[in-house]
Amino acid sequence: MARWLLPEGISDVLPAEARRIEELRRTLLDLYRGFGYELVFPPMIEYLDSLLTGTGRDLDLRTFKLVDQLSGRQLGLRADITPQVARIDAHILNRPGVVRLCYAGSVLHTRPAHPLATREPMQVGAELYGHAGLSADAEVQTLAVQSLRRSDVNHVFLDLAHTGIVRALLSEPPAAALSEQILEALAGKDVPSLRLAAAALPAATTDALLALTELHGGAGVIDAARKRLPRSTAIVRALDDLAWLVERSTADEVSVDLSDLHGYRYYTGVNFAAYDERAAGALLRGGRYDDIGRAFGRARPATGFSIELRDLARLNGTGQFDAIGAPAADDPGLRAAIDALRASGEIVVQAFDPAESHVEGVSRELRQVDGRWTVVTLDPH
Repeated sequence: MARWLLPEGISDVLPAEARRIEELRRTLLDLYRGFGYELVFPPMIEYLDSLLTGTGRDLDLRTFKLVDQLSGRQLGLRADITPQVARIDAHILNRPGVVRLCYAGSVLHTRPAHPLATREPMQVGAELYGHAGLSADAEVQTLAVQSLRRSDVNHVFLDLAHTGIVRALLSEPPAAALSEQILEALAGKDVPSLRLAAAALPAATTDALLALTELHGGAGVIDAARKRLPRSTAIVRALDDLAWLVERSTADEVSVDLSDLHGYRYYTGVNFAAYDERAAGALLRGGRYDDIGRAFGRARPATGFSIELRDLARLNGTGQFDAIGAPAADDPGLRAAIDALRASGEIVVQAFDPAESHVEGVSRELRQVDGRWTVVTLDPH
């Protein structure tokens, strides 16, 4: 095997893709800054027991592990940034009231999320701590939708779910003891397996679980759910929360899927995913994960989302830049013209050799016309 081959699921990010990813990263972090989200940079590596504390336990199988030669303790390479940001909020900042934080960076997975996925995703995200009300969920969902709009996604499709409904149905014995089989069947909307797994449950609970496999679609799903599901306090509140958020959503299209169990052990309330028809899977995922800071000594309500930048970058834009070529002459007027162009945001590439005939991305040229340095469009032929 050639020494320069990279591991499976790991790849270089070449110039065009790198430019597009960096454009998106800057655009999104500027967007979050406008909403008051402060940027943090958690470390790529930290003690394993910290990385896998609380909700991070679900990341155990996806986390690379190694031994620290200084302390002898086990370290982990982060597989997700959200638990780290929760640690910063609860253990380091320790501020009262609402805290808004955002981040951008690479994570590493032992295995890809799906056959075409990279094992080194680049995440950008936003997290809101300290407010348990629906207004926080609405702000985070609005920010998620705007993130895609700023990334040239023209039609944003938002899918909402609520883990509280399934939790309420499985909260009493014997349902709690059968939860693993029931959850697996629900996730696949596998009705025969669900009937078998729920055979020992009260008929009303079984009927409600079976109904969940059909309760997905437009906003009308919520009204249908009110008729088909038990009217327990937890279920009524979950449906009310979903209705409130659907009414205020800024997405182009909103759906509800009451059997969506993605992140069931992670999220504690409303969760969501956003899609674009050109992408194979969700472009971003998020939701409420209250008390995430409890393991760090400070329980906090929290809601947020994250985006995989490499997936988003493949949807729009080539990443190619439009540059201006310039000679490398020692001319004060030329230097002043180049400085002015670069200050205005233009890319100016100077040719070291006058005979240099091709520079990648150059479509215009800085030439001296009537004694002034002027930008001239090159003939594409």
